[in-house]
Amino acid sequence: MKFYIATDHAGIDLKNFTVELLLTKGHEVIDLGPFDKDRVDYPDYAVKVCENVLADSTAQGILICGSGIGMSMAANRFHGIRAALCHDAYTATVARGHNDANVLCFGERIVGQGVAESIVDAWIAGKFEGGRHCGRVNKIEAIQG
Repeated sequence: MKFYIATDHAGIDLKNFTVELLLTKGHEVIDLGPFDKDRVDYPDYAVKVCENVLADSTAQGILICGSGIGMSMAANRFHGIRAALCHDAYTATVARGHNDANVLCFGERIVGQGVAESIVDAWIAGKFEGGRHCGRVNKIEAIQG
């Protein structure tokens, strides 16, 4: 699986952990930064990931900030992006299975490395179930605010 990943200054350590985790599991990872803890604005990095995910339908995105909230809000401004803020493996499984989510968000100040690993594993294992969920995802995609 191919992942575009980015963070803000509050998620650098967990981003670096997640990049290494994905690489050791044999996934392709494109790290869009930042690469140090200097203050940056999370929307700028959400844009980078979302634009790449929209341009590459085979890829998934991962966005990390302090809480994951800001990244998920910024990512969901993009038509075609279904970003899910996940705090555990269950929310990651449901986001993929029921919502066909294509961008995973979580927060370094909320989840530790062990929980982040379980979230990523559930995300990778998750597949969109289709069926009754298709109509709901289509309704999400049809919303024009």
